[in-house]
Amino acid sequence: MSFAIKDEIRCAGGKLLKVAHQSKVTGTPMDVNLYLPQQYYSGATGGKKIPSVYFLAGLTCTPNNGSEKAFWQREADRYGFAMVFPDTSPRGDAVPDDPEGGWDFGKGAGFYVNATQAPYSTNFNMYQYVHSELPTALAEFFASKQRPEGVGAVDFEENVAISGHSMGGFGAISGFLKNPHRYKSCSAFAPIVDPTRTPWGVKALTNYLGADETAWREYDPCALISDVPYVAGKEILIHYGTKDQWMDPYLMPQRFVGLLPQSKWAGHVDVKMVDGFDHSYYFVSTFVPEHAAFHAKHLGLA
Repeated sequence: MSFAIKDEIRCAGGKLLKVAHQSKVTGTPMDVNLYLPQQYYSGATGGKKIPSVYFLAGLTCTPNNGSEKAFWQREADRYGFAMVFPDTSPRGDAVPDDPEGGWDFGKGAGFYVNATQAPYSTNFNMYQYVHSELPTALAEFFASKQRPEGVGAVDFEENVAISGHSMGGFGAISGFLKNPHRYKSCSAFAPIVDPTRTPWGVKALTNYLGADETAWREYDPCALISDVPYVAGKEILIHYGTKDQWMDPYLMPQRFVGLLPQSKWAGHVDVKMVDGFDHSYYFVSTFVPEHAAFHAKHLGLA
Protein backbone atom coordinates (compact mmCIF):
# COMPACT_ATOMS: atom_id res chain seq x y z
CA MET A 1 0.00 0.00 0.00
CA SER A 2 1.54 3.27 -1.12
CA PHE A 3 2.05 6.26 1.13
CA ALA A 4 2.44 9.79 -0.17
CA ILE A 5 5.04 11.75 1.78
CA LYS A 6 3.50 15.19 2.26
CA ASP A 7 6.25 16.69 4.40
CA GLU A 8 9.62 15.71 5.81
CA ILE A 9 10.70 17.76 8.81
CA ARG A 10 14.09 17.67 10.50
CA CYS A 11 13.36 17.18 14.20
CA ALA A 12 15.66 16.34 17.12
CA GLY A 13 18.20 13.88 15.71
CA GLY A 14 15.93 12.35 13.08
CA LYS A 15 13.02 13.32 10.86
CA LEU A 16 9.26 13.59 11.20
CA LEU A 17 7.43 12.38 8.10
CA LYS A 18 3.87 13.44 7.45
CA VAL A 19 2.36 10.83 5.17
CA ALA A 20 -1.05 9.83 3.81
CA HIS A 21 -2.51 6.70 2.27
CA GLN A 22 -5.84 5.30 1.14
CA SER A 23 -7.32 2.98 3.76
CA LYS A 24 -9.45 0.06 2.68
CA VAL A 25 -11.03 -0.46 6.10
CA THR A 26 -12.11 3.17 6.58
CA GLY A 27 -12.73 3.84 2.89
CA THR A 28 -10.98 7.20 3.23
CA PRO A 29 -7.53 8.75 2.96
CA MET A 30 -5.75 8.60 6.31
CA ASP A 31 -3.01 10.89 7.59
CA VAL A 32 -0.18 9.45 9.70
CA ASN A 33 2.87 11.08 11.27
CA LEU A 34 6.07 9.04 11.64
CA TYR A 35 9.18 9.90 13.57
CA LEU A 36 12.28 8.07 12.37
CA PRO A 37 15.02 8.43 14.99
CA GLN A 38 18.65 9.25 14.46
CA GLN A 39 19.51 5.53 14.47
CA TYR A 40 17.44 5.07 11.31
CA TYR A 41 19.70 7.45 9.43
CA SER A 42 23.00 6.56 11.09
CA GLY A 43 22.54 2.81 10.75
CA ALA A 44 23.74 2.42 14.36
CA THR A 45 21.54 -0.61 15.05
CA GLY A 46 23.91 -3.50 14.55
CA GLY A 47 21.76 -4.78 11.73
CA LYS A 48 18.66 -5.03 13.91
CA LYS A 49 15.34 -3.50 12.97
CA ILE A 50 14.30 -0.38 14.86
CA PRO A 51 11.26 -1.07 17.11
CA SER A 52 8.13 1.10 17.00
CA VAL A 53 5.85 2.74 19.54
CA TYR A 54 2.31 3.63 18.42
CA PHE A 55 0.80 6.69 20.12
CA LEU A 56 -2.99 7.06 19.95
CA ALA A 57 -4.26 10.60 20.49
CA GLY A 58 -7.46 11.74 22.17
CA LEU A 59 -10.71 13.48 21.33
CA THR A 60 -10.55 16.17 18.60
CA CYS A 61 -6.89 15.36 17.88
CA THR A 62 -5.02 14.67 14.65
CA PRO A 63 -1.61 13.02 14.11
CA ASN A 64 -0.05 16.43 14.82
CA ASN A 65 -1.00 16.65 18.50
CA GLY A 66 1.22 13.90 19.81
CA SER A 67 4.08 14.65 17.45
CA GLU A 68 4.09 18.39 18.24
CA LYS A 69 3.25 18.46 21.95
CA ALA A 70 4.27 15.19 23.64
CA PHE A 71 8.01 15.44 22.87
CA TRP A 72 8.48 11.76 22.15
CA GLN A 73 11.22 12.49 19.60
CA ARG A 74 14.11 13.09 22.00
CA GLU A 75 13.24 9.89 23.85
CA ALA A 76 12.99 7.99 20.57
CA ASP A 77 16.52 9.14 19.77
CA ARG A 78 17.73 8.25 23.26
CA TYR A 79 16.63 4.62 23.00
CA GLY A 80 16.33 4.04 19.27
CA PHE A 81 12.67 3.45 18.48
CA ALA A 82 10.39 4.91 15.80
CA MET A 83 7.10 6.65 16.64
CA VAL A 84 3.82 6.17 14.78
CA PHE A 85 1.08 8.78 15.27
CA PRO A 86 -2.18 7.65 13.57
CA ASP A 87 -5.22 9.86 13.13
CA THR A 88 -8.15 9.54 15.54
CA SER A 89 -10.87 8.86 12.96
CA PRO A 90 -11.69 8.73 9.27
CA ARG A 91 -12.32 12.14 7.72
CA GLY A 92 -13.92 13.67 4.65
CA ASP A 93 -17.17 15.21 3.49
CA ALA A 94 -18.80 11.81 2.98
CA VAL A 95 -17.92 10.55 6.47
CA PRO A 96 -20.89 10.71 8.89
CA ASP A 97 -20.39 12.95 11.90
CA ASP A 98 -22.19 13.64 15.18
CA PRO A 99 -25.74 14.68 14.19
CA GLU A 100 -25.81 16.86 17.29
CA GLY A 101 -22.67 18.70 16.22
CA GLY A 102 -20.66 17.56 19.24
CA TRP A 103 -16.88 17.26 19.42
CA ASP A 104 -16.86 14.05 21.50
CA PHE A 105 -18.20 11.72 18.81
CA GLY A 106 -17.71 11.23 15.07
CA LYS A 107 -14.85 12.90 13.22
CA GLY A 108 -11.87 13.25 15.51
CA ALA A 109 -13.47 10.79 17.93
CA GLY A 110 -13.36 7.31 16.43
CA PHE A 111 -12.75 5.63 19.81
CA TYR A 112 -10.58 2.97 18.15
CA VAL A 113 -13.46 0.50 17.74
CA ASN A 114 -15.00 -1.20 14.71
CA ALA A 115 -18.46 0.32 14.36
CA THR A 116 -21.34 -2.05 13.68
CA GLN A 117 -24.15 0.50 13.45
CA ALA A 118 -25.21 2.47 10.37
CA PRO A 119 -24.16 4.95 9.14
CA TYR A 120 -20.84 4.66 11.01
CA SER A 121 -20.00 1.05 10.16
CA THR A 122 -18.87 1.98 6.64
CA ASN A 123 -15.97 4.18 7.77
CA PHE A 124 -15.40 3.93 11.51
CA ASN A 125 -13.27 0.80 11.67
CA MET A 126 -10.44 2.31 13.65
CA TYR A 127 -9.68 -0.84 15.65
CA GLN A 128 -8.90 -2.81 12.51
CA TYR A 129 -7.08 0.17 11.03
CA VAL A 130 -4.73 0.73 13.98
CA HIS A 131 -4.01 -2.88 14.92
CA SER A 132 -3.97 -4.53 11.51
CA GLU A 133 -4.11 -2.45 8.36
CA LEU A 134 -1.74 0.38 9.32
CA PRO A 135 1.13 -1.79 10.64
CA THR A 136 0.95 -4.03 7.58
CA ALA A 137 0.80 -1.05 5.22
CA LEU A 138 3.80 0.62 6.88
CA ALA A 139 5.83 -2.58 6.80
CA GLU A 140 5.08 -3.14 3.12
CA PHE A 141 5.83 0.46 2.20
CA PHE A 142 9.18 0.60 3.98
CA ALA A 143 10.19 -2.82 2.69
CA SER A 144 9.60 -1.54 -0.84
CA LYS A 145 11.60 1.66 -0.36
CA GLN A 146 15.12 1.78 -1.66
CA ARG A 147 17.20 2.72 1.38
CA PRO A 148 20.62 4.29 1.00
CA GLU A 149 23.45 2.11 2.26
CA GLY A 150 23.74 2.38 6.03
CA VAL A 151 20.14 3.47 6.59
CA GLY A 152 18.25 1.22 9.00
CA ALA A 153 15.00 -0.71 8.77
CA VAL A 154 11.94 -0.28 11.01
CA ASP A 155 9.85 -3.02 12.63
CA PHE A 156 6.20 -1.93 12.51
CA GLU A 157 4.61 -5.32 13.24
CA GLU A 158 6.48 -7.46 15.77
CA ASN A 159 8.76 -5.58 18.17
CA VAL A 160 6.20 -2.88 18.89
CA ALA A 161 4.57 -1.14 21.88
CA ILE A 162 1.49 1.05 22.22
CA SER A 163 0.60 4.16 24.19
CA GLY A 164 -2.15 6.76 24.16
CA HIS A 165 -3.79 9.76 25.79
CA SER A 166 -7.39 10.02 27.03
CA MET A 167 -9.57 8.42 24.31
CA GLY A 168 -6.29 7.18 22.86
CA GLY A 169 -5.37 5.75 26.24
CA PHE A 170 -8.61 3.79 26.11
CA GLY A 171 -7.72 2.63 22.59
CA ALA A 172 -4.21 1.62 23.68
CA ILE A 173 -5.33 -0.37 26.73
CA SER A 174 -8.26 -2.09 25.04
CA GLY A 175 -6.20 -2.84 21.94
CA PHE A 176 -3.34 -4.18 24.03
CA LEU A 177 -5.55 -6.43 26.13
CA LYS A 178 -7.26 -7.73 22.98
CA ASN A 179 -3.83 -8.41 21.43
CA PRO A 180 -1.48 -9.16 24.34
CA HIS A 181 0.82 -11.23 22.14
CA ARG A 182 1.18 -8.47 19.53
CA TYR A 183 2.49 -5.67 21.76
CA LYS A 184 5.50 -5.85 24.05
CA SER A 185 4.07 -3.24 26.45
CA CYS A 186 1.31 -0.68 26.90
CA SER A 187 1.12 2.72 28.55
CA ALA A 188 -1.53 5.40 28.85
CA PHE A 189 -1.94 8.98 29.98
CA ALA A 190 -5.31 9.77 31.63
CA PRO A 191 -7.12 6.94 29.81
CA ILE A 192 -10.89 6.35 29.73
CA VAL A 193 -10.92 2.93 31.41
CA ASP A 194 -14.59 2.63 32.41
CA PRO A 195 -16.32 3.56 29.14
CA THR A 196 -19.61 1.84 29.92
CA ARG A 197 -20.24 4.25 32.82
CA THR A 198 -18.90 7.57 31.55
CA PRO A 199 -20.65 10.06 29.22
CA TRP A 200 -17.97 9.99 26.52
CA GLY A 201 -17.88 6.20 26.43
CA VAL A 202 -21.63 5.62 26.61
CA LYS A 203 -22.27 8.06 23.76
CA ALA A 204 -19.59 6.53 21.53
CA LEU A 205 -20.34 2.88 22.27
CA THR A 206 -24.08 3.34 21.82
CA ASN A 207 -23.69 5.03 18.45
CA TYR A 208 -20.89 2.85 17.14
CA LEU A 209 -21.87 -0.54 18.59
CA GLY A 210 -25.60 -0.26 19.42
CA ALA A 211 -27.59 -0.22 22.63
CA ASP A 212 -26.83 -3.83 23.62
CA GLU A 213 -24.17 -3.42 26.29
CA THR A 214 -22.88 -6.96 25.83
CA ALA A 215 -21.26 -5.72 22.61
CA TRP A 216 -19.44 -3.05 24.58
CA ARG A 217 -17.54 -5.63 26.65
CA GLU A 218 -15.36 -6.43 23.66
CA TYR A 219 -13.60 -3.08 24.11
CA ASP A 220 -14.20 -2.38 27.81
CA PRO A 221 -10.91 -2.30 29.79
CA CYS A 222 -12.80 -3.25 32.97
CA ALA A 223 -14.12 -6.41 31.30
CA LEU A 224 -10.88 -7.18 29.49
CA ILE A 225 -8.64 -6.84 32.55
CA SER A 226 -10.85 -9.41 34.26
CA ASP A 227 -11.26 -11.80 31.32
CA VAL A 228 -7.94 -11.79 29.43
CA PRO A 229 -5.31 -14.24 30.70
CA TYR A 230 -2.02 -12.66 31.71
CA VAL A 231 0.83 -13.05 29.22
CA ALA A 232 4.25 -13.44 30.81
CA GLY A 233 6.46 -10.38 30.64
CA LYS A 234 3.73 -7.94 29.61
CA GLU A 235 3.03 -4.81 31.67
CA ILE A 236 0.84 -1.70 31.58
CA LEU A 237 1.87 1.74 32.90
CA ILE A 238 -0.78 4.43 33.52
CA HIS A 239 -0.55 8.02 34.78
CA TYR A 240 -3.36 10.32 35.91
CA GLY A 241 -3.07 13.88 37.19
CA THR A 242 -4.90 14.67 40.44
CA LYS A 243 -6.06 18.01 38.96
CA ASP A 244 -7.40 16.46 35.74
CA GLN A 245 -10.47 18.52 34.85
CA TRP A 246 -12.12 15.53 33.13
CA MET A 247 -11.61 13.03 35.95
CA ASP A 248 -15.22 13.01 37.15
CA PRO A 249 -17.39 11.87 35.42
CA TYR A 250 -15.44 11.25 32.20
CA LEU A 251 -12.35 9.21 33.13
CA MET A 252 -13.41 7.52 36.37
CA PRO A 253 -10.55 5.04 36.92
CA GLN A 254 -11.86 3.84 40.29
CA ARG A 255 -13.60 0.65 39.11
CA PHE A 256 -10.71 -0.39 36.85
CA VAL A 257 -8.20 0.15 39.66
CA GLY A 258 -10.46 -1.73 42.07
CA LEU A 259 -10.58 -4.74 39.77
CA LEU A 260 -6.80 -5.06 39.45
CA PRO A 261 -5.98 -6.96 42.67
CA GLN A 262 -8.38 -9.79 41.76
CA SER A 263 -7.61 -9.75 38.05
CA LYS A 264 -5.32 -12.01 36.07
CA TRP A 265 -3.07 -8.96 35.58
CA ALA A 266 -2.58 -8.25 39.30
CA GLY A 267 0.91 -6.89 39.90
CA HIS A 268 1.47 -6.09 36.23
CA VAL A 269 -0.52 -2.84 35.91
CA ASP A 270 1.03 0.23 37.53
CA VAL A 271 -1.44 3.13 37.98
CA LYS A 272 0.20 6.32 39.22
CA MET A 273 -1.70 9.38 40.46
CA VAL A 274 0.60 12.39 40.14
CA ASP A 275 -0.14 15.44 42.22
CA GLY A 276 -1.25 18.69 40.63
CA PHE A 277 -1.25 17.71 36.95
CA ASP A 278 -4.20 18.29 34.60
CA HIS A 279 -5.30 16.56 31.38
CA SER A 280 -3.20 18.59 28.97
CA TYR A 281 -0.08 17.84 26.96
CA TYR A 282 1.89 19.64 29.68
CA PHE A 283 1.02 16.57 31.76
CA VAL A 284 1.67 14.12 28.93
CA SER A 285 5.04 15.60 27.99
CA THR A 286 6.19 15.59 31.62
CA PHE A 287 5.83 11.82 31.89
CA VAL A 288 6.76 10.79 28.35
CA PRO A 289 10.37 10.13 29.47
CA GLU A 290 9.14 7.62 32.06
CA HIS A 291 6.88 5.94 29.51
CA ALA A 292 9.68 5.89 26.93
CA ALA A 293 12.04 4.16 29.37
CA PHE A 294 9.28 1.68 30.23
CA HIS A 295 8.71 0.78 26.58
CA ALA A 296 12.43 0.73 25.78
CA LYS A 297 12.95 -1.93 28.45
CA HIS A 298 10.23 -4.13 26.95
CA LEU A 299 11.44 -3.53 23.40
CA GLY A 300 14.91 -4.73 24.35
CA LEU A 301 16.52 -1.29 24.08
CA ALA A 302 17.28 -0.30 27.67
